[in-house]
Amino acid sequence: MVIRYPNGQSYRPPTNLKYENNSHSAKNERIIFGNRGMSLEDELNTTNQYYLDHHQAVIHKKPVPIQIVQVDYPRRSAAVIKEAYFKQASTTDYNGVYQGYYLDFEAKETRNHTSFPLSNFHPHQIKHMQACTQQGGICFTIIKFSSTQELFLLPAAILFSYWEKQTTKRKSIPKKVISSQGFSIKYGYQPLIPYLTKVDLLIEQLK
Repeated sequence: MVIRYPNGQSYRPPTNLKYENNSHSAKNERIIFGNRGMSLEDELNTTNQYYLDHHQAVIHKKPVPIQIVQVDYPRRSAAVIKEAYFKQASTTDYNGVYQGYYLDFEAKETRNHTSFPLSNFHPHQIKHMQACTQQGGICFTIIKFSSTQELFLLPAAILFSYWEKQTTKRKSIPKKVISSQGFSIKYGYQPLIPYLTKVDLLIEQLK
């Protein structure tokens, strides 16, 4: 099946994850065998499922409405979608609730070694996060430098600051700013990306 964005570009779904039950675990938790080749989206989906299963947070990837344009009927009892389009641009990747706080965030990967290009964001995404923060929501971006497998949680306020200056100054956020003003996240076992420990720090700042 071909699914396309509003601009006509094809959508490539994330790779499938493989799980196996650990019969030796008292809680029979799922074990994930390696994250090699997994996208950041895959890793976060796995992490959010862990948080949900352990009643720590309810966070999901936002669904995007799809318009079906071509369907094949190989037989009467079955229909196969051959082509579809996203009906509208998405806002941010994830949202949910954690300890009574509304979370809304983007997940971004870059192959750059020294900075994060602001071109990875769209104006409507920035506008959406600004609106959420004005209502008391906690917004941020989880950035992955794929060449070094480094992860950071970048508070929305820093992103907003660089976004507003990009017309007259640089069009990227230096990695040294992300590492010094954001929060480094180390890969874990369960959960794979323990980003809620950094969200706890953002909540402390609000208090």
